[in-house]
Amino acid sequence: MSILTTSKERVTTGLVLVAAVLLIGLINNFYLMWLFLGVVYILAFKEAMKLFDIHSSSLIYFAAGLWLIAAVYPLSDDLFVLAGVAYASAVAFNRELSWKNFLPFIYPTAGMLFILSMYQEYGVMSLLWLLIVVAMTDIGAYAVGKSIGKTPFSQTSPNKTIEGVLGGVAVATIAGMFVGLSIVDLGISIIISFVVAVSSIFGDLFESSLKRNAGVKDSGDILPGHGGVLDRIDGYLFGAIVMLVLLRGLV
Repeated sequence: MSILTTSKERVTTGLVLVAAVLLIGLINNFYLMWLFLGVVYILAFKEAMKLFDIHSSSLIYFAAGLWLIAAVYPLSDDLFVLAGVAYASAVAFNRELSWKNFLPFIYPTAGMLFILSMYQEYGVMSLLWLLIVVAMTDIGAYAVGKSIGKTPFSQTSPNKTIEGVLGGVAVATIAGMFVGLSIVDLGISIIISFVVAVSSIFGDLFESSLKRNAGVKDSGDILPGHGGVLDRIDGYLFGAIVMLVLLRGLV
Protein backbone atom coordinates (compact mmCIF):
# COMPACT_ATOMS: atom_id res chain seq x y z
CA MET A 1 0.00 0.00 0.00
CA SER A 2 1.42 3.42 -0.96
CA ILE A 3 2.11 6.21 1.52
CA LEU A 4 -0.49 8.37 -0.25
CA THR A 5 -3.19 5.71 0.14
CA THR A 6 -2.30 5.17 3.79
CA SER A 7 -2.42 8.91 4.48
CA LYS A 8 -5.80 9.21 2.77
CA GLU A 9 -7.18 6.33 4.84
CA ARG A 10 -5.80 7.88 8.02
CA VAL A 11 -7.39 11.26 7.31
CA THR A 12 -10.74 9.73 6.30
CA THR A 13 -10.90 7.50 9.34
CA GLY A 14 -9.88 10.39 11.58
CA LEU A 15 -12.62 12.64 10.23
CA VAL A 16 -15.25 9.94 10.68
CA LEU A 17 -14.14 9.36 14.27
CA VAL A 18 -14.16 13.08 15.09
CA ALA A 19 -17.62 13.49 13.53
CA ALA A 20 -19.00 10.53 15.49
CA VAL A 21 -17.55 11.76 18.78
CA LEU A 22 -18.85 15.31 18.24
CA LEU A 23 -22.32 14.08 17.30
CA ILE A 24 -22.60 11.86 20.37
CA GLY A 25 -21.31 14.70 22.53
CA LEU A 26 -23.88 17.12 21.11
CA ILE A 27 -26.74 14.68 21.67
CA ASN A 28 -25.42 14.26 25.22
CA ASN A 29 -27.58 11.29 26.23
CA PHE A 30 -26.25 8.96 28.93
CA TYR A 31 -27.37 5.70 27.34
CA LEU A 32 -26.05 6.68 23.91
CA MET A 33 -22.72 7.62 25.50
CA TRP A 34 -22.73 4.38 27.49
CA LEU A 35 -23.41 2.39 24.31
CA PHE A 36 -20.70 4.17 22.32
CA LEU A 37 -18.12 3.78 25.07
CA GLY A 38 -19.21 0.17 25.52
CA VAL A 39 -18.46 -0.67 21.88
CA VAL A 40 -15.08 1.02 22.20
CA TYR A 41 -14.44 -0.88 25.43
CA ILE A 42 -15.24 -4.34 24.10
CA LEU A 43 -13.10 -3.79 20.99
CA ALA A 44 -10.22 -2.49 23.13
CA PHE A 45 -10.66 -5.40 25.57
CA LYS A 46 -10.30 -7.91 22.75
CA GLU A 47 -7.16 -6.17 21.50
CA ALA A 48 -5.73 -6.14 25.02
CA MET A 49 -6.30 -9.89 25.31
CA LYS A 50 -4.14 -10.39 22.23
CA LEU A 51 -1.41 -8.11 23.56
CA PHE A 52 -1.41 -9.98 26.87
CA ASP A 53 -1.48 -13.31 25.00
CA ILE A 54 -4.73 -14.40 26.66
CA HIS A 55 -6.90 -16.92 24.82
CA SER A 56 -9.87 -17.34 27.18
CA SER A 57 -12.76 -16.15 24.99
CA SER A 58 -15.19 -16.33 27.91
CA LEU A 59 -13.58 -13.21 29.40
CA ILE A 60 -15.42 -11.11 26.81
CA TYR A 61 -18.73 -12.12 28.36
CA PHE A 62 -17.55 -11.04 31.80
CA ALA A 63 -16.40 -7.72 30.35
CA ALA A 64 -19.76 -7.22 28.65
CA GLY A 65 -21.55 -8.08 31.89
CA LEU A 66 -19.45 -5.57 33.79
CA TRP A 67 -20.34 -2.86 31.30
CA LEU A 68 -24.04 -3.74 31.52
CA ILE A 69 -23.89 -3.22 35.27
CA ALA A 70 -22.20 0.15 34.67
CA ALA A 71 -25.37 1.30 32.92
CA VAL A 72 -27.29 1.24 36.21
CA TYR A 73 -24.60 1.55 38.88
CA PRO A 74 -23.98 5.24 39.78
CA LEU A 75 -20.21 5.01 40.41
CA SER A 76 -18.86 3.08 37.45
CA ASP A 77 -15.22 3.20 38.51
CA ASP A 78 -16.08 1.33 41.73
CA LEU A 79 -16.92 -1.66 39.57
CA PHE A 80 -13.23 -2.02 38.74
CA VAL A 81 -12.46 -2.50 42.44
CA LEU A 82 -15.34 -4.95 42.83
CA ALA A 83 -14.13 -6.90 39.79
CA GLY A 84 -10.70 -7.15 41.40
CA VAL A 85 -12.16 -8.48 44.64
CA ALA A 86 -14.31 -10.96 42.72
CA TYR A 87 -11.43 -12.27 40.66
CA ALA A 88 -9.12 -12.51 43.68
CA SER A 89 -11.81 -14.57 45.38
CA ALA A 90 -12.12 -16.81 42.31
CA VAL A 91 -8.34 -17.34 42.17
CA ALA A 92 -8.29 -18.22 45.85
CA PHE A 93 -11.08 -20.74 45.29
CA ASN A 94 -9.78 -22.25 42.05
CA ARG A 95 -5.99 -22.62 41.87
CA GLU A 96 -6.18 -23.34 38.14
CA LEU A 97 -7.18 -19.74 37.39
CA SER A 98 -4.37 -17.45 36.31
CA TRP A 99 -3.86 -13.86 37.47
CA LYS A 100 -2.80 -13.11 33.90
CA ASN A 101 -6.43 -13.34 32.81
CA PHE A 102 -7.27 -10.34 34.99
CA LEU A 103 -4.91 -8.01 33.12
CA PRO A 104 -7.55 -6.85 30.57
CA PHE A 105 -9.77 -5.97 33.56
CA ILE A 106 -7.07 -3.52 34.58
CA TYR A 107 -6.17 -2.27 31.11
CA PRO A 108 -8.33 -1.03 29.38
CA THR A 109 -11.24 -1.66 31.80
CA ALA A 110 -10.19 0.78 34.54
CA GLY A 111 -9.71 3.67 32.13
CA MET A 112 -13.01 3.08 30.34
CA LEU A 113 -14.97 2.88 33.60
CA PHE A 114 -13.33 6.11 34.77
CA ILE A 115 -14.32 7.82 31.51
CA LEU A 116 -17.95 6.77 32.00
CA SER A 117 -17.87 7.77 35.66
CA MET A 118 -16.43 11.19 34.81
CA TYR A 119 -19.26 11.74 32.35
CA GLN A 120 -21.78 10.77 35.04
CA GLU A 121 -20.30 13.15 37.61
CA TYR A 122 -19.02 16.12 35.61
CA GLY A 123 -20.92 15.97 32.33
CA VAL A 124 -19.95 16.07 28.70
CA MET A 125 -17.68 19.11 29.14
CA SER A 126 -15.31 17.01 31.24
CA LEU A 127 -15.01 14.55 28.34
CA LEU A 128 -14.37 17.44 25.94
CA TRP A 129 -11.68 18.68 28.31
CA LEU A 130 -10.06 15.23 28.36
CA LEU A 131 -10.35 14.99 24.57
CA ILE A 132 -8.68 18.36 24.01
CA VAL A 133 -5.83 17.73 26.44
CA VAL A 134 -4.93 14.28 25.12
CA ALA A 135 -5.37 15.22 21.45
CA MET A 136 -3.29 18.39 21.79
CA THR A 137 -0.59 16.50 23.68
CA ASP A 138 -0.35 14.11 20.74
CA ILE A 139 -0.50 16.82 18.08
CA GLY A 140 1.89 19.14 19.90
CA ALA A 141 4.41 16.37 20.57
CA TYR A 142 4.33 15.33 16.91
CA ALA A 143 4.71 18.87 15.56
CA VAL A 144 7.46 19.95 17.96
CA GLY A 145 9.24 16.60 17.75
CA LYS A 146 9.31 16.70 13.97
CA SER A 147 10.57 20.28 13.85
CA ILE A 148 13.18 20.47 16.63
CA GLY A 149 13.18 17.08 18.34
CA LYS A 150 16.65 15.54 18.78
CA THR A 151 16.90 13.97 22.23
CA PRO A 152 15.33 10.49 22.57
CA PHE A 153 12.68 10.29 25.29
CA SER A 154 12.42 6.54 25.91
CA GLN A 155 13.69 3.33 24.33
CA THR A 156 10.13 2.02 24.51
CA SER A 157 9.07 4.51 21.84
CA PRO A 158 12.14 5.54 19.77
CA ASN A 159 10.22 8.14 17.75
CA LYS A 160 9.43 10.24 20.83
CA THR A 161 11.81 13.03 21.77
CA ILE A 162 12.13 15.03 24.98
CA GLU A 163 11.60 18.23 23.00
CA GLY A 164 8.42 16.80 21.47
CA VAL A 165 7.08 15.63 24.83
CA LEU A 166 7.72 19.01 26.47
CA GLY A 167 6.15 20.81 23.53
CA GLY A 168 3.11 18.55 23.56
CA VAL A 169 2.57 18.99 27.29
CA ALA A 170 2.91 22.78 26.97
CA VAL A 171 0.44 23.01 24.09
CA ALA A 172 -2.04 20.70 25.82
CA THR A 173 -1.83 22.58 29.11
CA ILE A 174 -2.62 25.89 27.43
CA ALA A 175 -5.43 24.48 25.28
CA GLY A 176 -6.89 22.42 28.11
CA MET A 177 -6.80 25.37 30.49
CA PHE A 178 -9.46 27.22 28.49
CA VAL A 179 -11.82 24.23 28.30
CA GLY A 180 -11.33 23.41 31.96
CA LEU A 181 -12.54 26.88 32.97
CA SER A 182 -16.09 25.70 32.28
CA ILE A 183 -15.75 23.29 35.23
CA VAL A 184 -13.06 24.64 37.59
CA ASP A 185 -11.17 27.86 38.30
CA LEU A 186 -8.00 28.92 36.48
CA GLY A 187 -5.39 27.49 38.83
CA ILE A 188 -7.03 24.08 39.09
CA SER A 189 -7.61 24.01 35.32
CA ILE A 190 -3.90 24.55 34.67
CA ILE A 191 -2.85 21.90 37.19
CA ILE A 192 -5.26 19.26 35.92
CA SER A 193 -4.51 19.97 32.25
CA PHE A 194 -0.77 19.70 32.89
CA VAL A 195 -0.91 16.46 34.90
CA VAL A 196 -3.36 14.83 32.47
CA ALA A 197 -1.13 15.79 29.53
CA VAL A 198 1.86 14.15 31.24
CA SER A 199 -0.17 11.05 32.09
CA SER A 200 -1.36 10.71 28.50
CA ILE A 201 2.28 10.59 27.35
CA PHE A 202 2.84 7.61 29.61
CA GLY A 203 -0.46 6.05 28.55
CA ASP A 204 0.85 6.04 25.00
CA LEU A 205 4.19 4.74 26.22
CA PHE A 206 2.53 1.92 28.16
CA GLU A 207 0.66 0.69 25.10
CA SER A 208 3.87 0.92 23.08
CA SER A 209 5.55 -1.35 25.64
CA LEU A 210 2.72 -3.87 25.34
CA LYS A 211 3.02 -3.91 21.54
CA ARG A 212 6.78 -4.21 21.73
CA ASN A 213 6.48 -7.19 24.10
CA ALA A 214 3.85 -8.76 21.84
CA GLY A 215 5.97 -8.14 18.74
CA VAL A 216 3.30 -6.18 16.84
CA LYS A 217 3.22 -2.73 15.24
CA ASP A 218 -0.43 -1.97 16.02
CA SER A 219 -2.91 -3.30 18.56
CA GLY A 220 -5.28 -4.17 15.72
CA ASP A 221 -6.42 -3.20 12.24
CA ILE A 222 -10.05 -2.19 12.71
CA LEU A 223 -9.34 1.51 12.03
CA PRO A 224 -7.86 1.96 8.52
CA GLY A 225 -4.71 4.05 8.67
CA HIS A 226 -4.76 4.17 12.47
CA GLY A 227 -4.40 0.56 13.59
CA GLY A 228 -6.48 -0.67 16.50
CA VAL A 229 -8.78 0.95 19.03
CA LEU A 230 -6.12 0.88 21.74
CA ASP A 231 -3.79 2.77 19.40
CA ARG A 232 -6.28 5.64 19.49
CA ILE A 233 -7.37 5.63 23.12
CA ASP A 234 -4.16 4.73 24.97
CA GLY A 235 -3.58 8.28 26.23
CA TYR A 236 -7.21 8.65 27.30
CA LEU A 237 -7.10 5.48 29.42
CA PHE A 238 -4.41 6.96 31.66
CA GLY A 239 -5.64 10.54 31.34
CA ALA A 240 -9.21 9.78 32.41
CA ILE A 241 -8.11 8.10 35.64
CA VAL A 242 -5.84 11.02 36.55
CA MET A 243 -8.43 13.66 35.61
CA LEU A 244 -11.26 12.12 37.63
CA VAL A 245 -9.05 11.57 40.68
CA LEU A 246 -7.86 15.19 40.53
CA LEU A 247 -11.36 16.57 39.98
CA ARG A 248 -12.61 14.71 43.03
CA GLY A 249 -9.64 15.73 45.12
CA LEU A 250 -9.15 19.36 44.09
CA VAL A 251 -12.66 20.61 43.33
